[in-house]
Amino acid sequence: CAIGTRPVDLHINGLQKLGANIKIEHGYIVAEARKLKGAEIEFEKKTVTGTENLVMAAVLAKGETILRNCALEPEVSSLCELLVKMGARIDGIGEETLRIKGVEELVGAHHRIIPDRIEAGTFMVASALTRGDLVLKEVEPAHLEVLVDKLTISGARIEKLSKNSLRIKGSEEIKPQDIITAPYPGFPTDMQAQFMVLMTQANGTSIITETIFDRRFAHANELIRLGASIEIQGDKATVKGPTPLSGAEVMATDLRASASLVLAGLVATGQTTINDIEHLDRGYERIEEKLQKLGIRIERLKNNNYTGVKP
Repeated sequence: CAIGTRPVDLHINGLQKLGANIKIEHGYIVAEARKLKGAEIEFEKKTVTGTENLVMAAVLAKGETILRNCALEPEVSSLCELLVKMGARIDGIGEETLRIKGVEELVGAHHRIIPDRIEAGTFMVASALTRGDLVLKEVEPAHLEVLVDKLTISGARIEKLSKNSLRIKGSEEIKPQDIITAPYPGFPTDMQAQFMVLMTQANGTSIITETIFDRRFAHANELIRLGASIEIQGDKATVKGPTPLSGAEVMATDLRASASLVLAGLVATGQTTINDIEHLDRGYERIEEKLQKLGIRIERLKNNNYTGVKP
């Protein structure tokens, strides 16, 4: 996804400290190691995949590895829990410091993948945006607390129906608010584009600050094409609302931008055609079928575009 600089230096530096030999040749990373050895590693900044990669490397490394300033995302904890079931020795799961004692081998295990909190959050925004009444099942409310808080501020009413289900009822008046993306448990950068759409329908001015990626406002230009009032200055987007959106042909630039344009199509008058949606399937399984069940007139075209019409 074209969302800005995504360096892998933290991955490379960590693996080298574990004993890997890594070279960059003609734009490719060439890595090899006879046997990794435990080490103490502190991440300069939070990195989800960097944490996951080093955890997976450390569980089979010789000796003890201590990882500091680890990412706290639920996906990291779920991976660690799976590795423990497979025979890994990991202490501090869910904390910023992980202690890992290497083992000789891993074995098979049964593990339930956690619900996708970003997909759930996208549908929560859809309900708030359309002033709908939606029940989401098989979600993990504990992973959605910051989104629940932000949607409540916007005016939506959210009720926990059971251990794994939420009800989201939209409000006639959507209230503006400022949002700053941050590592978990802060507001996720992967929900920034969806909330930008919601704020286009809010009664007032909202400021969205993107702190994780340096070029993650590409979707703003496509929302402006639909009629949104958005001004970008550096890492901040100023969104003025409410602005009526009208259907047009737009282009998806990345995974979450794709989702935000689908959401915008829900409240735009007329027909919205979204081109280049190949990113969308990476994060949303058959999203058009789920939206169709909610009464949305949406179809996937043969050339892999979506046409969405206001329900």
